[in-house]
Amino acid sequence: MKKFYPLIAAAILITVALQANAQSGFDNLLKSGPGDATKLVSAYANPLFKGFGVGLNSGWNNTAATKKLLHFDLRITASAAFVPVSDKTFDVTKIGLSSAVTPADPTKTIAPTIGGSSNPGPVMNINDNNGKPVDQFTLPKGYTSIIPAPTVQLTIGLIQNTDVTVRAIPSINLGSNLGSVSMFGLGLKHNLMHDFLGKAATIVPFDLAVAFGYSRLNLNIPVSVQPSANAQPANAQQSTDFSNQHIEGHFNSFMVQAIISKKLLFFTPFLSVGYNSANSSVGAMGNYPVSSSSSVLAGPRYITYTNPVTINEKSINGMRTDLGFQLNLAIFRVYASYSIAQYQSVNAGIGFGF
Repeated sequence: MKKFYPLIAAAILITVALQANAQSGFDNLLKSGPGDATKLVSAYANPLFKGFGVGLNSGWNNTAATKKLLHFDLRITASAAFVPVSDKTFDVTKIGLSSAVTPADPTKTIAPTIGGSSNPGPVMNINDNNGKPVDQFTLPKGYTSIIPAPTVQLTIGLIQNTDVTVRAIPSINLGSNLGSVSMFGLGLKHNLMHDFLGKAATIVPFDLAVAFGYSRLNLNIPVSVQPSANAQPANAQQSTDFSNQHIEGHFNSFMVQAIISKKLLFFTPFLSVGYNSANSSVGAMGNYPVSSSSSVLAGPRYITYTNPVTINEKSINGMRTDLGFQLNLAIFRVYASYSIAQYQSVNAGIGFGF
């Protein structure tokens, strides 16, 4: 199973690492002061937070039946959450920016989110205390309207018609340009039919179970935000070391669901209804230069802010419905499902077990 870890880790990181790279324009979001940068990052990355939340709550179960003692199932699945039209753009005048950051063209205020179009967003002015523009930056373009969340998980049958599931990716460093990722998750599923009917449960034409799952995904992605050309620190107290910049993200997801399924030879369709939630914690760590003033004699100046962005928000919170199936082909398994939650999504994968 270890050989799959780098593939899963790379798939997760590619979605966000390219956005955290200076070439993508993501670094421009960090060129304003802490308060404005936090609002810009939150608005731009909102679909990413929601997509991860939906994706990490996907693929836990494709049947209500539980396994016999110590029987197992090892699977690799991938979810794709689809960003709706309403989350593909945001209005820079509606997110509470201060007067220090304003659109260079007041008629151009609609910017793409990470799930929006591939056209760059509007140009923004950075203003001094007198409202005079001292620098500019362009809001980044959209990257993808499909947010992936691949996982690898192992399910083992316990006593009393109960399964335990573990998801895990050890901390993997994919290089100085991509960063590192790790994940851990734990789930339980219990078949209720045997509790209510005992041995008679074998004659009931369906299985009914309750399940829950918890996942935590950790990301660490390098970025590079440098002072504007020829800019100097505003005073001797400003740091000039910008080598420690990175985005640190933690995504926690929780799901509880009721599952009903019916085995038809090797084909098992299922339906589940439940509740899922996800919390996102994202910070821009390190030192970041922000233009503060400019004059003919002194030239451009900047102020350095340390750890300027901290975002803690509940990105997903509500009901969820999943419909799908599981194919049992000897020891091999094929899984697929469609989900309706805050974002619509699909999940598919393969595995083996007995």
